[in-house]
Amino acid sequence: MAEPFIKIRRLNITFGEKTVLKNMDLDVYRGETLAVIGPSGAGKSTIIKVLTGLLPPTGGSVLIGGQETAGLDEVRWDELRKKMGVVFQYSALFDFLDVEGNVAFGLRRHFNYSEEEIGERVAKLLDLVGMPGTQKLWPQELSGGMKKRVGLARALAMEPALLLYDEPTSGLDPVMTMAISRLIRKTQQQLQVTSLLITHDMASVYCAADRVALLYGGRIVATGTVDEIKNSADPLVQAFINGRDMGKEEEHEQQ
Repeated sequence: MAEPFIKIRRLNITFGEKTVLKNMDLDVYRGETLAVIGPSGAGKSTIIKVLTGLLPPTGGSVLIGGQETAGLDEVRWDELRKKMGVVFQYSALFDFLDVEGNVAFGLRRHFNYSEEEIGERVAKLLDLVGMPGTQKLWPQELSGGMKKRVGLARALAMEPALLLYDEPTSGLDPVMTMAISRLIRKTQQQLQVTSLLITHDMASVYCAADRVALLYGGRIVATGTVDEIKNSADPLVQAFINGRDMGKEEEHEQQ
C-alpha cells in the first residue's frame, strides 16, 4: 500500500493532568476522504489543530506529505499551511468582506494574480460549489448552507493538497446536510484532493467518506471502509453509529 499522505504515530496531547489523545495512530492516504468520528469531547477537532500547527503535540510524530512537523518554525509552518484548506465548523467568513472577498482572501494575500485572474478563479470556485453569481453578496445575506459552500470555495482557492473539514454539517437541517455531504464527495472526486472529515454525523459519513476511523478514549479504536464500519461487529462501533452509550458497551466488554 502507498505511503500515507498524513501519518500520525503515538500522538499524545495533554493539558495539565487531562489526556485528550493517547498514543494515537492515524493514516490518511493520498486522494481519499477519511472521516474521523467519535463522541463529543473525544478530541476530533484537536487533530485538526495539530495538523495545522496550532497545537504542538505533547509527544509522538506527525508527517504531512512526508514532512515531519515536529520542530517546524512558524515560517515553515506557513509554507505548509499554504498547501492546506480548512472548512470551519461555523464557516468563519469575514463579515467585512463580500463573498468574492472571502473566497479571494488567500489569493490576494499570497499570490500576485491580477484582479481579472482572481475574478475568474472565484467565479469557477463558486460555480463548483453551486453558488454562481453570488460574488457581491455579504455573509449576513447567506443561509447557513450557503455560508458552508462559500467556506469550501475559500478553502479550495489556493488549490490545496489537503482539505480539513471540522464538523462541516453542524447546525444544518437534514436536507442541507446531505447537500453539503454530496458536495464534499464531488470535490474529492473532481479534484482528487486528500481530505480529513471530522464529524459525528453518520449520514454525512456514509455519503462523503471512503474510510472511517472511530476515536474513543484518546485512541483510534476502529478503522475501515464505510461498509466495513456499517457492518462491524465491534460493540463500540455499533454503539456510536446507533446512538447508544459507548461507556456502557465498554464496561460490558471488560466484564
